[in-house]
Amino acid sequence: MKRGINIDHWNRKEHYLFFSQFEEPFFGVVISVNCTLAYQQAKSRNISFFLYYLYRAIKAANEVENFRYRIYENEVYVYDSTQASATVNRPNGTFGFSYIDYTTNENEFYESARVEMEKVRQVSGLRPAVSGESVIHFSAIPWLNFTSLSHARSFSFPDSSPKISFGKLTEQDQIKSMPVSIHVHHGLMDGYHVGLFADRFQELLNEK
Repeated sequence: MKRGINIDHWNRKEHYLFFSQFEEPFFGVVISVNCTLAYQQAKSRNISFFLYYLYRAIKAANEVENFRYRIYENEVYVYDSTQASATVNRPNGTFGFSYIDYTTNENEFYESARVEMEKVRQVSGLRPAVSGESVIHFSAIPWLNFTSLSHARSFSFPDSSPKISFGKLTEQDQIKSMPVSIHVHHGLMDGYHVGLFADRFQELLNEK
């Protein structure tokens, strides 16, 4: 479900009108998150580490309202929830897109994600998600400990979905960390909101 936002009474009206005129209205940052406890928890519970941190990322995003804003036909909407469209690697070196519904039930999320990922692995092609605009585009690049990242973008396509990418898990002084790239539409949020997401994501990774 979604509801429209009356931009005339929206405190982001000027920001939205200003940045929406840009050919590239997205901005991006790379942060590093501490995954020491999260990795231990995933392994002790026999859960894929990817799914473990993916769930915490989509949960954190849903808790920050700006990550649920989307632009559709030049109107701004806020969704009740945003879903995960994650890339899935295949044994032949290609990847496909998946669509995973967000649910507050963590085990249900894992189960639906496993089913969806297996479907993607069994077919060829990109298999674009048919979920419309209410997704966050997630990708994992576990081979690279990146410090910056850019995305392929079609500027003629009216895209406003956040893009979150996860890098290589590394360890130093018994601390496991991972780079996370976050690209978002500046008309819908600022660095403050990305900071809220980053803080909440780290909190969830630190939970026992």
